[in-house]
Amino acid sequence: MKTIQFMAIGLVVLMTSCVSQKKYAAAQDRVALCENNLQNSQNEVALLQTNLANEKNRSKSLEQQMEYFKSTNTDLLARLSDLSVVSKSGAESIKQSLEALNEQNKYIRDLTTSMQRKDSINLVLVMNLKRSLDDFDDDDINIEVKKGVIYVSISDKMLFRSGSYQISDRAEEVIGKIAKIVNDHKELDILVEGHTDNVPIANECMVDNWDLSVKRATSIVRLMQNKFGVQPSRMTAGGRSEYLPKTTNETVDGRTKNRRTEIVILPKLDQFFELLEPPTTSVEVEQPE
Repeated sequence: MKTIQFMAIGLVVLMTSCVSQKKYAAAQDRVALCENNLQNSQNEVALLQTNLANEKNRSKSLEQQMEYFKSTNTDLLARLSDLSVVSKSGAESIKQSLEALNEQNKYIRDLTTSMQRKDSINLVLVMNLKRSLDDFDDDDINIEVKKGVIYVSISDKMLFRSGSYQISDRAEEVIGKIAKIVNDHKELDILVEGHTDNVPIANECMVDNWDLSVKRATSIVRLMQNKFGVQPSRMTAGGRSEYLPKTTNETVDGRTKNRRTEIVILPKLDQFFELLEPPTTSVEVEQPE
């Protein structure tokens, strides 16, 4: 009887030990996953901080220009104070020049403020896009900031079948996530560009790679409008055919990288050009008599 009792107790201890080890192993797996996610987030933050630092350098350059205009303003004031007699026309000319310089200073300050605001919006957008698309393979989706705008590059093997412009179910999920984020930023426009490799295509539906790249872009735009509610007035669809490759078309891997669709998120063009338009006040200085 005692032998049976000891065996029962041993069995209970053994089962308890196995359960604890399984829980411990599961906890270790969760910790490893969290550490991996944390490392990915830290890498993304480091990249964004680098982009932000570059934009700050541009802002600093504009501030230096503003300091130059202030210095010129001071020099003109000194000249004015040193003149014992200033003709009416000369004084008016100097006054106009000072007003023009003040306009230039205001323009630079406004431009700097707008650039800083745009950089902040880009930072938020990139973080949201990366977080939303984290479940997808990095080889199929690439998000980066170039020349102050956001590029979301999606491989065609994820979006379409070879030689087709019909969107896959998997692609609809990706486009839906992107559309949700751009719908939260009505002040931004969307440019969709189709890109192909240099392998010729010709069938009853498409004439060449120009045709294929355009049809793929319009398929994405149409999906964003009809299924996900993106305002059509915010979107532009275009095809670049084979003429803007990311890498060589001489290898299979290169052609795969060149077959892509890029969704470019950028400020509204009319507002952008208004921002870049400098003051028109003349800065000519007439020498006093």
